[in-house]
Amino acid sequence: MAHKLKNIDEQVVVITGASSGIGLATAIAAAEQGAKVALLARSEETLNEIAISIEGEGGEALAIALDVADREAVEAAADQVVGRFGRIDTWINNAGVAIYGKIEEVADEDNRRLFETNFWGMVYGSLAALPYLKQSGGALINVGSEVSEAVVPLQGMYTTSKHAVKGFTDSLRVETELVEEAPVSITLIQPTAVNTPYPEHARNYMDKEPKLPTPQIDPHQVADAIIHAATHGGRDVKVGAMSKMNTLMANLMPKIADRMSAMQAQRQQKDEHPRNPEGTLFEGGQCGRVYGNLPSM
Repeated sequence: MAHKLKNIDEQVVVITGASSGIGLATAIAAAEQGAKVALLARSEETLNEIAISIEGEGGEALAIALDVADREAVEAAADQVVGRFGRIDTWINNAGVAIYGKIEEVADEDNRRLFETNFWGMVYGSLAALPYLKQSGGALINVGSEVSEAVVPLQGMYTTSKHAVKGFTDSLRVETELVEEAPVSITLIQPTAVNTPYPEHARNYMDKEPKLPTPQIDPHQVADAIIHAATHGGRDVKVGAMSKMNTLMANLMPKIADRMSAMQAQRQQKDEHPRNPEGTLFEGGQCGRVYGNLPSM
């Protein structure tokens, strides 16, 4: 059953992975539009600075440092948000990590850690939020990717995790919206490549510094799509022309899509040595930046 969602300036919005990239862009945009925001990520110092900055602009923000892979911490955070703001209207599962390397080369420990964040972190966030969203008639928004349907080489386990995010989100939507008929909107956001610190935060097995293939969209474009889903709902939202094209090709012409995907293998490396091969897989990045490469003026 479709139901009316609140305007953003009437909402309490929770965002995981809020310390950089899409999460930070969304937190700032929501706060600027009058939402009360709760910022969740591992980077405590950075989160606190962001919250202070939002409050300095007249907004309301709560910073909660946690690892989304810790189910009890995520549930405690949901309770803390409700303790502070009285409810949760939108919960955005955005936290994610990446690994660059051939599937055969990547260690089990690294792959499991990626799944703990990208998949289980999204599951724990969804389950912690749902009881509160049912009370408020709210929105659950999971950030997938164009590779929830398409694939990209050298990021095989990331691709796998985003397929899993789609499978979980679709299943939960059917159970919640259609079987239970609960007043919750469940949306999958599927951006194409976005200009965020994503590559520099990745665990890197390659002998070169990783990058995302061009074209890349502005993270604020994804933030706008997320806020639209928070206020208007939606099933799955492709963000960026390449996301629409790549998912369409993957579904309609999969063999051609595979060949197109293979061509991306050489477009994911800079001509320089790796800067920080460990990335932020096991600890917070504290970078506090929306962009990877600053947009040209």
